[in-house]
Amino acid sequence: MPRLDLLALATLAIFFLNLPFGYWRAGLRKLSPGWFVAIHAPVPLVVALRWGLGVPFRWSTLPLFVMAYFAGQFFGARLRARRQGATG
Repeated sequence: MPRLDLLALATLAIFFLNLPFGYWRAGLRKLSPGWFVAIHAPVPLVVALRWGLGVPFRWSTLPLFVMAYFAGQFFGARLRARRQGATG
């Protein structure tokens, strides 16, 4: 089992890594090529992050990392919506 401090660090890093991609995705037409890139481009970065931190793949940690991934995408999109609502 990986150390809890590394799991917490990896989870937060995955969340924050996905914020700009969610922000970008929110400005794109759904199902466009750029939209798919905004969703899938962070995947290799997340894998590299896990390897760099020494967090091995475990089925038990997968739901945590998936939730952090989609939460970062979601809140990044919310940031864009809030920013556009304030300026436009």
